[in-house]
Amino acid sequence: MTDHSEVDTVTGRSTTGHEWDGIKELNTPLPRWWVITFYLTIIWAIGYWIVYPAWPLISSNTTGWFGYSSRADVAVELASLEKIRGDKMVALGKAPLADIEKDPALLALARAKGKTVFGDNCAPCHGSGASGSKGYPNLNDDDWLWGGSLDQIMQTIQYGVRSGHSKTHEGQMLAFGKDGVLKADEIVTVANYVRSLAGLPTGQGFDKAKGEKLFADNCVSCHGEGGKGNQEMGAPNLTDKIWLYGSDEAALIETITNGRSGVMPAWEGRLDPATIKAMAVYVHSLGGGK
Repeated sequence: MTDHSEVDTVTGRSTTGHEWDGIKELNTPLPRWWVITFYLTIIWAIGYWIVYPAWPLISSNTTGWFGYSSRADVAVELASLEKIRGDKMVALGKAPLADIEKDPALLALARAKGKTVFGDNCAPCHGSGASGSKGYPNLNDDDWLWGGSLDQIMQTIQYGVRSGHSKTHEGQMLAFGKDGVLKADEIVTVANYVRSLAGLPTGQGFDKAKGEKLFADNCVSCHGEGGKGNQEMGAPNLTDKIWLYGSDEAALIETITNGRSGVMPAWEGRLDPATIKAMAVYVHSLGGGK
């Protein structure tokens, strides 16, 4: 192979033999310190792979010479924290639910524990500030489908809603359109009547008398006279302008046509009793508890 390298007359350095548009590439080696540092990083990486967990396997990973695990460190720290809280959590678990808010120490513990557990388990649906979103109730207001007393909140947390638990809250908005109970024009009329109950404007040509009769024949059994709701059935108050799925005509038509059957999981068995108490107290203290 022919060597096309030469010595550059300006710099006195040899070239690589590469030339582009009259520009010749100088053969300038990397500084020795840079090369040494580069090889040291390679040695460091190999050492890291050996000492610490680094490589994924089919069902696990290499554990490393030191057997270090950040997850294990967190578990140790959490265990230490639980040990510190141990006696207090035992006292929290034994205390009657109604007495916790009367004891400043237990109340502070319940709020702190409840806030942490809420963030880990409930915030994905109800939001980090418990303000809810479409289909997920706002826990800060005073509107409760299944009751906002301390006992009722705890029952809902324990057993959930339509969760499959034997003690869960059961109740379902019927699909009046899908099941053929109401015709399309009747659903529009009922939707506008429901809006009128909350003082919202109705569509042009709305027949209030017809809407009232349709509501009485199909909705009063759950939502009550005047649409004030029924917490025993989880039927919302339709007069307070607080809407879980939206108050516009299209949203109400969707609800009446296809029904609603949201699910809240039961936390009994997933969380220990003391933790469930703490979460109930925390939710109750957000401002909407009765």
